[in-house]
Amino acid sequence: MKRRDMILVVDDTPETLGFLTETIEKAELTVLVATDGESALDLLNQITPDLILMDAMMPGMDGFETCRRVKQQPHLSHLPVIFMTGLAETEHVVQGLEAGGVDYVTKPIAVNELIARIRVHLANARVAYGARVALDATGRFLLAATDRGRVMWCTPQAERLLGVLAHGGGEADSKVLAEGLVRLRRNPDPASPAFTLEVGEDDDRHRLEFTYLSPGKAGEYLYRLSEPTTGQDEAILKQAFALTAREADVLLWIARGKSNREISTILGISPRTVNKHLEQVFAKLGVGNRASATALATRALSARGG
Repeated sequence: MKRRDMILVVDDTPETLGFLTETIEKAELTVLVATDGESALDLLNQITPDLILMDAMMPGMDGFETCRRVKQQPHLSHLPVIFMTGLAETEHVVQGLEAGGVDYVTKPIAVNELIARIRVHLANARVAYGARVALDATGRFLLAATDRGRVMWCTPQAERLLGVLAHGGGEADSKVLAEGLVRLRRNPDPASPAFTLEVGEDDDRHRLEFTYLSPGKAGEYLYRLSEPTTGQDEAILKQAFALTAREADVLLWIARGKSNREISTILGISPRTVNKHLEQVFAKLGVGNRASATALATRALSARGG
């Protein structure tokens, strides 16, 4: 059975939601609905649609702020957002595009025009996403940012490293990152071509290195991301305890105090898979809990590091 594209409709008016749901489903597309910005963000934490149809003006968090928050999350930044605005509110069009929207439709909505625009942006998004997956398949750690340093999209491998940033300093580190990317692009230093950002605290420090590559399509700038020390600690644990590469990854993050769910996000695997790897790690280390595994891992890393 062919997969149906999924559209998230965000609008606070029940009549509009009903009309749009019927219209979009008749076009053989699946519809998700949210009645406000907060509900939309909560839903996006659970499922990723293919496109978002967003009412510009809503009580509480309006569509513009909701879109900005969506675009701040690397794993959602690729989603096309089409704004809906009233005929008397066309001044909001520029505001919507600046927030990260790709298009807009005016109310009352012309059904044929809406479906046509949705299909065009779904097709464009598939092409762009396919290119990013292809880059990731070659082992590329790439990201694209705006002229102000806001991350627009990144390959899945780069997203796993950026996950360290998200679990580290949050908004403060994100601001430093944006400023560093802009500075790196505008004032390249041949003697020091990379921008380095350290995140985390004490024993859970990570050093992320960003290198500016080139302009991308209009408004995008490409960077390479790396973690200079990545792989060294994993290799020590792999050799010390005869682990597989993935088991060593899991053990290292356990030793750094991360939960199974956090590890699944960082490594891009399911929590169930993390559990299975952890069972094997416990068996190979001859321990029965995380604390004992952490103690052995820390001892092995200290011995080799010193």
